[in-house]
Amino acid sequence: MGSTDSKLNFRKAVIQLTTKTQPVEATDDAFWDQFWADTTTTVQDVFALVPAAEIRAVREESPSNLATLCYKAVEKLVQGAESGCPTEREKQVILNCTRILTRILPYIFEDQDWRGFFWSTVPGAGRAGTDELDDDDGARPLAESLLLAIADLLFCPDFTVHSHKRGPDSVENMQSIDSCEYIWEAGVGFAQSPPLNYIHDLNRTELLRLLLTCFSEAMYLPPSSDNSVLNPWVTFFCSTENRHALPLFTSLLNVVCAYDPVGYGIPYNHLLFSDYREQLVEQAVQILIVTLEHDGGVPHRPASPSSMEEQESTGPENLFVNYLSRIHREEDFDFVLKGLARLLTNPLTQTYLPNSTKKIQFHQELLVLFWKLCDFNKKFLFFVLKSSDVLDILVPILYYLNDARADQSRVGLMHIGVFILLLLSGERNFGVRLNKPYSIHVPMDIPVFTGTHADLLIVVFHKIITTGHQRLQPLFDCLLTIVVNVSPYLKSLSMVAANKLLHLLEAFSTSWFLFSAAQNHHLVFFLLEAFNNIIQYQFDGNCNLVYAIIRKRNVFHQLANLPSDPASIQKALQRKRKSPDVISRTSSQETVSMEGSHPAVPAEPGTLKTSLVAMP
Repeated sequence: MGSTDSKLNFRKAVIQLTTKTQPVEATDDAFWDQFWADTTTTVQDVFALVPAAEIRAVREESPSNLATLCYKAVEKLVQGAESGCPTEREKQVILNCTRILTRILPYIFEDQDWRGFFWSTVPGAGRAGTDELDDDDGARPLAESLLLAIADLLFCPDFTVHSHKRGPDSVENMQSIDSCEYIWEAGVGFAQSPPLNYIHDLNRTELLRLLLTCFSEAMYLPPSSDNSVLNPWVTFFCSTENRHALPLFTSLLNVVCAYDPVGYGIPYNHLLFSDYREQLVEQAVQILIVTLEHDGGVPHRPASPSSMEEQESTGPENLFVNYLSRIHREEDFDFVLKGLARLLTNPLTQTYLPNSTKKIQFHQELLVLFWKLCDFNKKFLFFVLKSSDVLDILVPILYYLNDARADQSRVGLMHIGVFILLLLSGERNFGVRLNKPYSIHVPMDIPVFTGTHADLLIVVFHKIITTGHQRLQPLFDCLLTIVVNVSPYLKSLSMVAANKLLHLLEAFSTSWFLFSAAQNHHLVFFLLEAFNNIIQYQFDGNCNLVYAIIRKRNVFHQLANLPSDPASIQKALQRKRKSPDVISRTSSQETVSMEGSHPAVPAEPGTLKTSLVAMP
């Protein structure tokens, strides 16, 4: 009954807010406390009991009341960050305010007239190190107060971290606390693993969800041609104003890389017990991606005379990028690489019992994080390339590329996966590692073959090119560039992979395809260069490729005798209109697909077929 009454009271408070036409004073604590002090609502309750239409109605009809609600909620978070939330009631107030702000902020961001609200100064909210007088120059914008309060609360003893206090009566001072001693998980820069506490994980997840909502303002802004304009929320949070930047970055990275969704390996344990750590890991990796996206620039804030004078040509240093670039210990690199490889490989794991192990769903975010790590920390990239674990990154990437090739909604995943492989292929060590025999069994709808990881790469690339949707055509250059980059180091291609390469050459060298676009001949150049590299540097072990080339010698003869007169070109283009498929999907020799695989449905331009592939 208590929970039902609490929801009813909260709903009554929302109705009162939407029906009041006169502004409610900020000093009317009896009214505002209805939203957080007297309720025990969950985040699902808040989203259900505060409809979007009512938020927009308050925004349009009673803007002062919505502004006061936001101000009072932020005020409660600031007070909780200062006091350390010593009582259970204060902790519940903090959670309620967090959920309300998470619900309301998107509707403030979507209205252009409201975007400057959080960056307006609030009287009495002084900056650190200044006298707390009613001085506008010393006032802190509401957004900054909110971000600093969230950062403080993420390291609040007995709320989001394990307390170090020695007695029940002692209280830790939030202002003097050293948050580096409260890092959430062992790993990079921190050796001690704190005891697991699912309540702390839930509270961290709520605060990170609010933080991600704050960062989402950029989603509601019109596209800008100025790439140097940055998100002011992210810029401030990653600046030196945030004294918790280092421990928070370390906590987020360690929580992600230390997570093991399988745990002790007990079958179906994920169906019996709730895994609160997974929610935290998903929020953590998204926060990392957003914060690492900004590297200097001009924060986009509503123009004001004082702010225009204070802005420099470049924004403040991004501490998250700085800390990431300074990781240098090999044990830290090994921890990060093994953690990412474990998570990326998780959905590929097969068991005798169907659906007996937990499958994560945030692999795309992990790929973006891996890209950021390689981009900002070249020492990490070199460590990856010299490590045999690089193949534990390659195989899941190829799996995701093959799985997403016919799904137009996952074209972003295709791009990030291909770009990572393109980056890795530029180094010799990657090409050498590809000669390791491929013996694991990953469920992919590709021909069964006996060979190396290089064969797997070529077979998957062939599948992407021949059965992917047309929006992937701009990636063909990148795919074949990867093949060219690794070709001098491929010691022995299987017959399956050799036939795939020759099939691509046969398709790309047809006259109508070469003449249909100005850049199509580049694809033939890449394939010929790959053949030349293999024959020149690895001739002895590649008898399969040489045999396939001899079998398809007519393709090379036709390419050498390619007509160039206008009449022949027009005739070839007319032939294209009669047979519009760029690459025949039946001429390539297909064999039995791998056990446990599910064929992807070919996608036509602009549509996605929902039916199964026709069976003979």
